[in-house]
Amino acid sequence: MSVDLSTTYLGLTLANPVVASAGPLTREAESLKKLEAAGVGAAVMPSLFEEEVEHDEWQEHRLHVFGSDSFAEALDYFPEHTVPGDGPQAYLQRVREAKAAVSIPIIASLNGTSRGGWTAYARKIEEAGADALELNVYFMATDPNVTSAEVESRYVELVAEVRATIGIPLAVKIGPYFSSLPNIARQLVEAGANGLVLFNRFLQPDIDLETLSVEPRMTLSSDYEMRLPLRWIAILRSQLATSLAATSGVHDARSVAKLLLAGADVTMTTAALLQQGPQYAGKMIEDLRHWMVEHEYESVQQLKGSMSTENCPNPQAYERANYLRTLNSYTGSEI
Repeated sequence: MSVDLSTTYLGLTLANPVVASAGPLTREAESLKKLEAAGVGAAVMPSLFEEEVEHDEWQEHRLHVFGSDSFAEALDYFPEHTVPGDGPQAYLQRVREAKAAVSIPIIASLNGTSRGGWTAYARKIEEAGADALELNVYFMATDPNVTSAEVESRYVELVAEVRATIGIPLAVKIGPYFSSLPNIARQLVEAGANGLVLFNRFLQPDIDLETLSVEPRMTLSSDYEMRLPLRWIAILRSQLATSLAATSGVHDARSVAKLLLAGADVTMTTAALLQQGPQYAGKMIEDLRHWMVEHEYESVQQLKGSMSTENCPNPQAYERANYLRTLNSYTGSEI
């Protein structure tokens, strides 16, 4: 039985719905070649951070003011900026190298929270050859004087500004912590997003009990984390005419199939590829093909959304009714 694994994401035609999301394997051209050889449909490069652009601009400013109406020693009093990457120019060069090295779509990424000069790099990323741009909005609202409406406006304005800057497709990666996720999702699409990536994993800090310092902790996703995007993609699929990407907890072909059934256009994975190697993408794709043959699906297009709230025989299972059923069905060993 012939199976068509192709899918459409952000208006781009992909050979299959397995996408390598931002991570160490999508940073350099050589590892991107391995991912392409394994068969991934597309790759998302690690982000260019707002802080990197600001640091670059500050360094340039220091050169301009050095020796003019100031003592050279005074410049040393400014603290060194700690930034996550190696600068915007290096990032643009990596985009160019990626496009020259592989033929799969390359999705660049911007990570920031505020409107300003850094969004101008969206245009430079497009000029460097990226096929699409993923805007990773990583904003933690900690000020009690800032309302939820103000937070949402910040997201929407940022998306609108980037959308006005570029002509390539734009995806927006968000977290799940909104009072009304369907409402903000609709606002982002109306502001110009061609797709949504669900969900951002906000990394959590930890406290080192020996040094009494707050330390960052990187933890790879677990497969159960797939259930959160699965629920919301199933709900949003019939509400929004936009691309939906699932990320977090995508570790095997079964996860891919479930998310496609819910309504995802693509599934993104990093942890599984880091743990198993880039060649593991090929196994995920082949296992998905075998599952589709076994269940008599002829194409990903036929599969997509067939278990969304619009098509599911019991749509309430995605909502509150499922909460009571889950509690009632659980029996622990201590009972």
